[in-house]
Formats: sequence, structure tokens, C-alpha cells
Amino acid sequence: MKLLLTAVNAKYIHSNPAVYSLRAYAAEFKESIEIAEYTINNKAEAILADLFKRKPEVIAFSCYIWNWDMIQELLAELPKILPQTKLWLGGPEVSYDASAVLEQYPQLTGIMVGEGEETFLELAGYYCRGDRKLTDVSGICLPGVGMTGERELTDISRIPFFYEELEQFANRILYYESSRGCPYRCSYCLSSIDKKVRLRDLETVKWELQFFLDHNVPQVKFVDRTFNCNHEHACGIWQYLLEHDNGVTNFHFEISADILTREELAILRRMRPGLVQLEIGVQTTNPDTLREIRRTMNLERLREVVERIHEGRNIHVHLDLIAGLPYEDYGSFVTSFNAVYAMRPDQLQLGFLKVLKGSYMHEKAGSYGINYRSVPPYEVLYSKWISYEELLKLKRVEEMVELYYNSNQFCHTLKVLETAFEHPFRLYERLAAYYEENGYFLNSPSRAYRYDVLLAFACTVDAEHEAVYRETLTYDMYLREKCKSRPAFAADLTPYGEKLRLAKRDKREHADVFFYPVWETDADRIMQRSSSPAFVHFCYERRNPLNHDAEVIVERPE
Repeated sequence: MKLLLTAVNAKYIHSNPAVYSLRAYAAEFKESIEIAEYTINNKAEAILADLFKRKPEVIAFSCYIWNWDMIQELLAELPKILPQTKLWLGGPEVSYDASAVLEQYPQLTGIMVGEGEETFLELAGYYCRGDRKLTDVSGICLPGVGMTGERELTDISRIPFFYEELEQFANRILYYESSRGCPYRCSYCLSSIDKKVRLRDLETVKWELQFFLDHNVPQVKFVDRTFNCNHEHACGIWQYLLEHDNGVTNFHFEISADILTREELAILRRMRPGLVQLEIGVQTTNPDTLREIRRTMNLERLREVVERIHEGRNIHVHLDLIAGLPYEDYGSFVTSFNAVYAMRPDQLQLGFLKVLKGSYMHEKAGSYGINYRSVPPYEVLYSKWISYEELLKLKRVEEMVELYYNSNQFCHTLKVLETAFEHPFRLYERLAAYYEENGYFLNSPSRAYRYDVLLAFACTVDAEHEAVYRETLTYDMYLREKCKSRPAFAADLTPYGEKLRLAKRDKREHADVFFYPVWETDADRIMQRSSSPAFVHFCYERRNPLNHDAEVIVERPE
């Protein structure tokens, strides 16, 4: 008997912890269980061919919003080439309307609903030993039968560690779970359905983290919905990482910033730059929206905490916003954007509301006038408060933020360019309009040419400071790129040729001449031109672990 747990990931660098967790929990049947991982970028024909060659008696797909289209395509064809194979589904995309999915796809044997470890263990026993009836397995939905019974929540401390064979995860992100559930009730999130937070045994977690540290894995992403909802658990893990840092591994956490304690902030402050990165879901600053989506958050405390974290200059901070939420119109979203932008995150993610099956938002969509796409990822099209046209504008703004702000390639230039606008959002809104006018959304500029595009845009809105933009763009480019030749927009350095040659010879590093204190971050200081040149040496062998900028040495001639 061969049971094939099948994952279709969004990207090759992703892995699917669900299928590995199911196999690990059903270890007594390990010899009968295989895992197959593909991506949504694979052709369906190639996946079908590989599944056919494996000849499994049972295939179980892990279903999410990002892979449901592909899995539906596979379901239509698999009975034709593997007519005897039993087809099972599981995962959040099919757990909340399992009966409807079974009616739509009569070729399915059943659907595993909710957490799958115990359910799959019993299902494996049914197929490998025949020691029970299918209707005796709780937590599944069967054609003509419906649900067989509720399944108790899993004790996640009993789930075996499944990363011992690291070779199969080479060049991929490792996902790790130290808790399940969430104490909050945010209406757009499926985690709100199960409020019971279950923690993995802390000593077990420490042993498993040490495994990652001993093997120098590049990055581990915790998938805990609110990592710091239990302060003792969070402190225990962060203190362990602080004391056992290997100087290599990065750990990613999703946290609620406004509930961070002094003790937690003190631990974070002492960490090596790049040891941890924090993702913080702000979502909106509109108080009416926060109440309606049942989100608990102290915005003033959040601002204070983010500022405290920034002071340490050792932690990458990622802040999230969601467009399309109830009671937030275009103007309100602009206010939220500017408030979050003022916190100066290393990454600012503009997401769009997804109306997920099983969420409270799904129940309320009609009363909110929310219309959303009928196919995954069920993204909002418009609502009572925001139009389709306005959301399209935000989509373009989101792309500009991604290309210019989140890339961290234009930090000094953006600091100056922001001063030409009444507020930051207007900069990205106007930049998006400039992209559209020039056809750049259809023919996206290369990474190197984006500097030229930003210069051309800056000259249309603030021509008076063209020289400043040329210099800051040159500086920003050199911080990231070891250029073989000076960019075309860089200033003429002919008068300083000999001095620059000597500077390069002495430092044996890439060097250039600047007249503005561009190594400052304050826009007003950048605008203050100096009459004497400064030689800036860019040390590409030594980079900032948070933004990958080259280390700089500034030398002013006497």
C-alpha cells in the first residue's frame, strides 16, 4: 500500500510543513507513506505524469487558496489515468465546506477536516491494516455520510520533529510551529475560529531550535499566529536564541507589538543584528474598522514599541496593512498608510482583504457590501466604502512601494523626494501615475534602470533639486551594487580624478566623491550641499545584515 501526501507550493523555496507533520505523526506507517511536492509554476501535465509514475493507491492533497486552482485541475484528470487510486483532500481551503466540495467532485473518497495528524494516523491504519471501518475515523467528511464525528484538538507537543533529514529541505525556507491557535478574534482570519492556544513543550522547542543552530540553516520561519501571546513561552525561546546564537541563522516571528513586555524588549535589544526579524500586523489605524473586525490593538503603544525596536538597530521590522476592510474608504486607507509609513518599517506590506471561507468576514460580506473574486484567493473587488477603481489605484501604489521602498535600494533618495509631497502616500500615488503614463506597468524597468526612472520622475516634481537626486541615487546605487562603471546620471568627477585615483589606491575599495552628507538619513541634512568633496569608500565585503548595504568609510580631505 502506498499513500502519497501531495503538496503544491507557491514557490520552490517554500516547503509544506503540513504533509511532513502528517507523515511524522503516522511514523508507524512510514514505509507506506511518501511525500510529493510541486509548485503552482509546474505544468499540470508534468505533475500528472509524476503522480502516474509513482502509482499510489491513495493520494491526499494539502489544499490552500494559492494551490486550489491547480488541485482542481488535477482532480479532473487523475481518475482518467489512475482510476483505482483513492483521492483525499485536506487543509483550510476545503475544511469549511467539505460537503459542497464532495458534491462538486464525486471522484473524491473523502475530505480530512481541520487538524489532520490524528485523523491521518487513523486513515493510514484503515488503509494499511484494515483494522477499522472508514466511518469509524473521526474528523472526515464522506460522500453520502457527511461528518463522521468531531476530532479533538491535537496536543502539538506529541508531534514528532520532522527536520532530521535536512537534505530534502536544501535551499528552502524551514517553517516551524511552537504554538497553535490564537487568542484574538480578527474577523478576516481563520485562526479566530479556534481561540484555544496550545504551546509546544518549551524544552522540546529548545532542543529542536538547537538542531537548526547546529546545522547553520539560513532561516527558520515560525508559523505561530501570535508568537508572543504567551510571554513566558516567548521569553524562553528568545532568551535561548540570544544565548545560543550561531552567528548565521535568522528566525522570523509574527508578533503583536503592543503587548511586548519590557523583559521581551530587553532581550530583543541584546540580539545580534539579523538574528531575528519581526512581522507585525497593523492592518489599519481606523478605530471604527478595528472595532468592526474585532481586532484588539493599542496603536500608541505599537508606535512606541516599534520606535524602541528601531533604536536597537538590530532587528528587521515588517509592518502589514490590509486594504478593503469595512469602514475604511480610500481616504482612511491613506491615513493608515501614512501612519504606518511614519514608523519607518524595513518592509511595508500592502495586502488586500481576502474573504476566506469559514471566517466571520465571510459571514458578514453581504452586509458590508463586499464583493470579492469567486476563485482563490477570494480577494476583495469593492465594498460599500471603497470602489474597484480605488482598489486598482492601491494595487499600483502597492507595486511602487514594493519596488522602491521595500527593495531598500533608494533609501536616501526617497527621504529627499518625500519632502516634495504633502505626505508620503502622495509620492507613491504620483509615482504609480507616472509609471502608467509611461507604460512601465506593461514593460517593467530592470532593477538598474529603476534609478533612471526615479530620477526622471523626481525631475518632473522637484526639478530644482535635480543635482541632489543625482547624487543620492548614485550613493544609493553604490550602497547595493559594486558598479563596474559610474551610472550615466552621476556627476562629472573629472576635476577630482587624481584625488579619487589615490583614494581608491589607498583604500583598495570602491570609492567615489560626494558633496552632500548623504551618509546621513535626515532629508534636511542631505539637502545641505558642502563646498568640499568627501571621498566615500564602499566596502562590499562587509554589509549591513538588515538591509545588505555596503559598509561605508567617509574621508574628507584636509
